[in-house]
Amino acid sequence: MTKIIYSDIRKKEVKKLTLGGLFAGIGGIELGFKKVGFDISWANEIDKNAAITYRANHKHKLFEKDLKDLKTSEVEKIDILTGGFPCQAFSIAGQRKGFEDDRGNLFFEILRFIDDLEPKIIFLENVKNLQGHDKGNTFKRILNELKDRGFHVKSKVLNSSEYGNTPQNRERIYIVGFKDENIFNNFEFPKPKKLTKKIEDLIDNEAEEKFYYTNSRYYKQLKEEMKNRDTIYQWRRVYVRENKSKLCPTLTANMGTGGHNVPLIIDKKDIRKLTPRECARFQGYDDTFILSDKLANSHIYKQIGNSVTVPVIVEIAKKIKEALKYG
Repeated sequence: MTKIIYSDIRKKEVKKLTLGGLFAGIGGIELGFKKVGFDISWANEIDKNAAITYRANHKHKLFEKDLKDLKTSEVEKIDILTGGFPCQAFSIAGQRKGFEDDRGNLFFEILRFIDDLEPKIIFLENVKNLQGHDKGNTFKRILNELKDRGFHVKSKVLNSSEYGNTPQNRERIYIVGFKDENIFNNFEFPKPKKLTKKIEDLIDNEAEEKFYYTNSRYYKQLKEEMKNRDTIYQWRRVYVRENKSKLCPTLTANMGTGGHNVPLIIDKKDIRKLTPRECARFQGYDDTFILSDKLANSHIYKQIGNSVTVPVIVEIAKKIKEALKYG
């Protein structure tokens, strides 16, 4: 494959760059970059159910295996390496073990791919808490490892509701690194944009009967406390929480298992949880994105909760493209 990276920056000429994705999930990062015009070469994902959804929506090569077992010689060299590496090791919701957790150690697998493939740009995503984990030492280690490899790095926490025109309160940290200092100096994270989409724009009037809480033992309490149709509630084990911000709370991987923190709404019929399709909309996936009927809803909820908010990725990818063009 012939590949030209920056043929003449002074002439503001940029050729299409190729991308490889680690920890791809259902492909939200790849989809965001593709929407901006980047070529996706390959991706890697270990979860077999996420791989089903990925293949239903993407045509490029997917390596379905543990990243530790994926040899860099198996994949094509790429210009951009991306990865939403496992966040549970750093999440407030988890035990916050960081690099002591096997999932945290996967960051060093990213470094292996950087060392061998020599990408010109890196793009990483994780939970907001990564910044403060172990009094900031974990984040400092990550930045230093990237800088030691010649990257100039910028990072920022972005909320989906402020940067993706998506009514979901989802804060994530994004790390972008460039080998070329001129490109780095011209890169800026996107500015906030006005939120025009509302919760009611993304939910259906009715859903299948299985999504309703009519037969739940908590139905009486829910009925007494849930009054507004323009917001989303959560069942918090013993009480109902109303999200008065009029935003969907952060969607999680376990929201399809029932019990704690399940997002609940009142539609034209009654009280129910969000459907998988509605959750996908809150992550910025349009209705053409295929949610496989071969998978249980619990798997789809997990995949969407683990995913990124696609419009935020699009906005950052646009800024990367601008920096490449005018670096």
